[in-house]
Amino acid sequence: MKKLKTGCDLQTCMLCRLCQKEWIPAVAAHRTNFKVAKGQTIFREGDEVKGIYFVYEGAVKVHKHWGEEKELILRFAKKGAIIGHRGLGKDLVYPVSGTAIEPTTVCFVELAFFESSLKVNHDFLFELMQFFATELKESERNMRNLAHMPVKGRIAQALLTLEEKFGLTADGYLNISLSRQDLASFAGTTYETAFRILNEYVEEKAIGFNGKMIAILDTDSLKKQLPFVT
Repeated sequence: MKKLKTGCDLQTCMLCRLCQKEWIPAVAAHRTNFKVAKGQTIFREGDEVKGIYFVYEGAVKVHKHWGEEKELILRFAKKGAIIGHRGLGKDLVYPVSGTAIEPTTVCFVELAFFESSLKVNHDFLFELMQFFATELKESERNMRNLAHMPVKGRIAQALLTLEEKFGLTADGYLNISLSRQDLASFAGTTYETAFRILNEYVEEKAIGFNGKMIAILDTDSLKKQLPFVT
């Protein structure tokens, strides 16, 4: 990662949006901005937690090891989102990794300042609690899906989740360029299986491709693959 000489706008990330105005100068004094290349790791599973990151520009995948030489993508973080928070708690070790999936800028604050921010900024603390609750529900849903949902349904769920998080371009494509391997890792399956099922969806005219860009052509068709309320 490359440290930037210029800082962020002090408006975009979760901390800046929700902290008291009087706290903004403190954030400005304690933040550090980094430029991250596509494919570069921001923090690695097993590393000691030194602080918390916020995505200022770009997108990040949060993932962990899943067997030998495999990974499971737990979530994606876009502009304004917090990452690295899963390392909080008694054991200050990251249980996951964070990797940029496109050129990304992150804002880093050390752990001590982050904890001070929680004590001072009650709106930020409340919103973070809500975020943790939502993330826990999503994690439980994903565990259930891995155990009980057929792979074709998991691919459909992954595509619908990406549409909800990143939205669509004016041409109807997912507003994120994602490799088929990353999509497979997000759905908890192999590249070969994901490739086959994606081709099935193309034949069914549920989705279309333009390079790495994916167009969702028939949302209802994808939703029919979900055997229960997600």
